[in-house]
Amino acid sequence: MKRREFITFLGGAAIWPPVARAQQSMVPVIGFLNSTTAATASYRLAAFRQGLNEAGLVDGRNVAIELRFAEGDFDRLPPMVADLVDRRVAVIVTDYPSARTVKAATSTVPIVFVAGADPVEGGLVGSLKQPGGNVTGVTFFSAPVIAKRLELLHTLLPQPAVVALLMDPNPRSLSAQAQMRDVEAAARALGRQTLLVQASTENEIDAAFAAIAQARASALFVGTSAFYTSHRRKLVALADLHALPTSYHLREFVQEGGLMSYGASDTEAFRRGGLYVGRILKGEKPAEMPVELPTKYELVINLRTARTLRLEIPPRLLALADEVIE
Repeated sequence: MKRREFITFLGGAAIWPPVARAQQSMVPVIGFLNSTTAATASYRLAAFRQGLNEAGLVDGRNVAIELRFAEGDFDRLPPMVADLVDRRVAVIVTDYPSARTVKAATSTVPIVFVAGADPVEGGLVGSLKQPGGNVTGVTFFSAPVIAKRLELLHTLLPQPAVVALLMDPNPRSLSAQAQMRDVEAAARALGRQTLLVQASTENEIDAAFAAIAQARASALFVGTSAFYTSHRRKLVALADLHALPTSYHLREFVQEGGLMSYGASDTEAFRRGGLYVGRILKGEKPAEMPVELPTKYELVINLRTARTLRLEIPPRLLALADEVIE
């Protein structure tokens, strides 16, 4: 090799390794979009990262996560989605209130939703077994859970009285009408009267509790809603203020001081969402990945709250509980 060629070769060697390293540092980017706040979604993000890790993917090592939080303002979702699409992320992970906005924005970027709603009824997928298109995911919603929640509340308070139903009418949230239909059918079967109140803003929550107090309802059933999950501390505090035995759909409400919850774990659902993203990044197509349904339901009871409400939890209800907070 001639001296000049040798120097050129060395120059090329000095230049190319950084380029090669840069190429190696290019990792798939995951867009994580949530309609709530970063604080509210922190436990969900932690569970999602756990699922990624189980799939062999670590944020900052072989994948990168772009976080977006709408903080309850649905008008912020379209530009956030557009930004993620422009960044050419490899996949977008989203909750139910954000999922339809994401689906409307792209038919090519894979979408994994983690939803406490019926994704077929919500128009996210054509069917659970064959989602089709670029959308699939995990749901922690199951219609029979609604009837079971009311049955458990009835076991705690068997005397005939009015049960207030708090529902979120926001069309971007879950179907309040469908939930109300299921709850009222269950209430009729148990011989219970119901009082429907609706709230989709903080001020409306205050007004709803005032209406519940005026009607002298003896118990409260809080509907499934991302907005309610974001404002769980306020809901629990008002239920405590009005001495209302209340049923929720997630354990996080009970951990904040709510009386009882029954439903699938959204933490587990987000972990499984991480596993789904791993499968997509390894080559599977969303269209061929069936929507995962809940596999486990949990009853959580807060005994401290029960004592505050001067309620005696029946032994058979305690025996059914997956977790009892002393």
